[in-house]
Amino acid sequence: MKQIIIIGGGAAGFFCASNLDEKKYKITILEQNSDVLQKVKISGGGRCNVSHACFDPRELVQFYPRGNKELLSVFTKFQPGDTMDWFEKRKVSLKIENDNRIFPESNSSQTIINTFLHEIQHKNVEVKTKCSVKEIEKIGEKYSVQTSLGDFEADFVIYATGSSPKSLKIIENLGHKIIDLVPSLFTFNIKDDLLKDLAGTSFEMAETSILKLKTEESGPLLITHWGLSGPAILKISAWEAINLAKVKYNFEVQVNFISKDIDDAEELFQNFKQSNPKKTIGQSKIFDITNRFWQRILEVSKVDLNKQIAQISGKEMQTLLENLCKKKFHVTGKSTFKDEFVTAGGVDLKEINFKNMTSKILPNFYVAGEVLNIDAVTGGFNFQACWSEAWLIAQDLNNL
Repeated sequence: MKQIIIIGGGAAGFFCASNLDEKKYKITILEQNSDVLQKVKISGGGRCNVSHACFDPRELVQFYPRGNKELLSVFTKFQPGDTMDWFEKRKVSLKIENDNRIFPESNSSQTIINTFLHEIQHKNVEVKTKCSVKEIEKIGEKYSVQTSLGDFEADFVIYATGSSPKSLKIIENLGHKIIDLVPSLFTFNIKDDLLKDLAGTSFEMAETSILKLKTEESGPLLITHWGLSGPAILKISAWEAINLAKVKYNFEVQVNFISKDIDDAEELFQNFKQSNPKKTIGQSKIFDITNRFWQRILEVSKVDLNKQIAQISGKEMQTLLENLCKKKFHVTGKSTFKDEFVTAGGVDLKEINFKNMTSKILPNFYVAGEVLNIDAVTGGFNFQACWSEAWLIAQDLNNL
């Protein structure tokens, strides 16, 4: 019976093992940590953001800053609808939330982990934890996988290690080209009076832009203890990961907190002023923002909170609107987004055959997951790439 060694006990490794034909192969998963599926466990705040309800592959690839062209063919064969089917066939109820993210009904990542553990137990897949791979050698038709628990012989290797520098070094030693790693999803560190002591304040829809890079994104925004986060920031961090690394995370970002053109905001202000001339500006609810944030905007714009709105000068109004719609912040660094650390960089995509995820350099060698130079914005997309790639590998091996 032929031997398959899966290196990496994460999302791609387990999904692959769960879909392989155990009558045809002896399957072993090697995981260097003491627990498997660690990213699955912490994803989505411990609820596991399984995928995203975007069922058109052409739309789906738009969420991947790197790998979008290559993943198109992958997603035409296995996409989020297929992921939902796969779990539902195994009695896992999934739900689509308002923002289209897909979670288990149980709201617990343990449901997903238990499903995988049950699948591989049923298939007699052997899992070796605390098993650190040191080197892989091609010997004749087979591979020798040298680990901290001894050597393993493999007819086929599935390399799904994640993007640690050590795992990239091993595959580089086998002849693969590695694109330098840089962080992708991250929040922006900003010190500015406008944000001070407002951690937890959120905006339903904001626009962010980095004018120097001619790039903009929109989405919910959140003020944190360190600066700014939320999808409007995370998306821009993913798309511009390489450029922002080049400037050492020192740049200017412009924020429109109300997602309105400054002329439209002025019209709203003038209409409110005409209808409520005697109201104080501090008590005026003109825009869809919290009272605390509005009062801070007035403070940094040097407008007296007790002034009647009719008394607000044109100059004061302009300063207010500039701070709301075109506020520039100086970013001085980045913070990792929760525990969902994602990197850009990894195995060069030109060296992978995306019909079946085989290496073009090494025979009988498959690569999947974050070890590849593929990454996505937040929302379940990184897992979907893992499921789809792993499914293709399993199909290819089952058909040999």
